[in-house]
Amino acid sequence: MSAAEIGQQIINALSLGSTYALLALGLALVFGVMGLVNFAYGELVTITGYTMYLLTVNGVAWWISVIAGIAFATIASLLMERFAFRPLRNASFLTLLFSSFALSVIIQNVFRAAVSPRTKGIVGPSLFIKAVHIGPLSISWLSIITIAVGVTCLLALTLFMRTSIAGIGMRAAAENFSVARLMGVKANRVIALAFVISGLLAGVAGVLWVSRSGSVDPGMGFTPILKAFIATVIGGLGSLPGAVLGGFILAAAEVFFIAVLPTSVAPFSDPFALLLVIVILYFKPNGLLAPVAERA
Repeated sequence: MSAAEIGQQIINALSLGSTYALLALGLALVFGVMGLVNFAYGELVTITGYTMYLLTVNGVAWWISVIAGIAFATIASLLMERFAFRPLRNASFLTLLFSSFALSVIIQNVFRAAVSPRTKGIVGPSLFIKAVHIGPLSISWLSIITIAVGVTCLLALTLFMRTSIAGIGMRAAAENFSVARLMGVKANRVIALAFVISGLLAGVAGVLWVSRSGSVDPGMGFTPILKAFIATVIGGLGSLPGAVLGGFILAAAEVFFIAVLPTSVAPFSDPFALLLVIVILYFKPNGLLAPVAERA
């Protein structure tokens, strides 16, 4: 593999990793605060995609559909917390887990019944298919935008979590919820905020996901939640830096195996990437950056 090819694959890994990192961060944020692995999280990507599809086919500008898609994902995430998970706040982990599975199935079937069970195409801006040529490298504008959006969101969330009162409260709740409540942190407010930010990240990642795939379907949320879950496991469940690191590691593994495997084997790159995950977890069973503090 030449230096140019290596550089090209690094760009591809950074682009894909930015999307995975956003997805994993949203999933880890809710788990860290509430101890919930929300398997309906992928449906927020589906909601984003269908919002964009329904608006663009009716002549609405792409960028307006993007804003609407992110907004609907955020609102949907907040509604999940309020009506699906808040009544089960003190339930067991398995109860919450199966509830999230049930919610995921319900949302998928709503889209199958209300829109169509078939895949629908979305045409993005023509800019996305154009590329910037830097020496031997050819970088698509979609990759540049994806990396820029991913880095901006990660930096903004880091700043929010470290400097704002709400962010510090969320960090305290993630470390020890009982002690945080004794210190005056409002449980409902912190958990609702975690779901809002999680939904916002899912919406942004959903826009990037749809822009890359160019299509939507009722089951499209499965792959994003699977990638997000794998990334959080790699980094350590509940660890926000670990979620980001896991997202980039997973993306790098996928891109690497696609690049080096023979064409006949390339479609099976995902199992090879998962094999790498197993190797990582063999040596670090709790993830690379597992939280040092336990939930109360």
